[in-house]
Amino acid sequence: MLIAVDFDGTIVEHRYPAIGKEKIFAFQTLKALQAQGHLLVLWTIRSGKELDAAVDYCRRNGIEFYAINRTYPEEVINENMSRKVNADIFIDDRNVGGFLGWGEIWQQLNKDAPQSEKDNFRNQYDKARSRTFCGFIQRLFCRDEQ
Repeated sequence: MLIAVDFDGTIVEHRYPAIGKEKIFAFQTLKALQAQGHLLVLWTIRSGKELDAAVDYCRRNGIEFYAINRTYPEEVINENMSRKVNADIFIDDRNVGGFLGWGEIWQQLNKDAPQSEKDNFRNQYDKARSRTFCGFIQRLFCRDEQ
């Protein structure tokens, strides 16, 4: 599938024009989707140096997009054309009902996966989530089993 993914509010928290903190399990899920053969398109309002910063941030976190703000890499964009991409799925925080979270997105896209794969993903997600939510005082009491 061709999957269009928003950046601000979806991969990272909203801090535009700065880059916000990574959303829980964003890059792990994106890497898993790529490993399954899906093509990822970065679909964002960012342009210029803000877009370059977002692409670089994703690259440093192990994600290379198939295309950026276009349906395929060779697509020629001009001012008279819509920037809307033609994708099978759109992952965006502005969906009706809001952003589901990366764990739920993975579950919905992998409904037919073997139970062992679902259990492994759930364990990884729970560990990432517990590390993220453990604050300074809580870290004294939280176990981080790796």
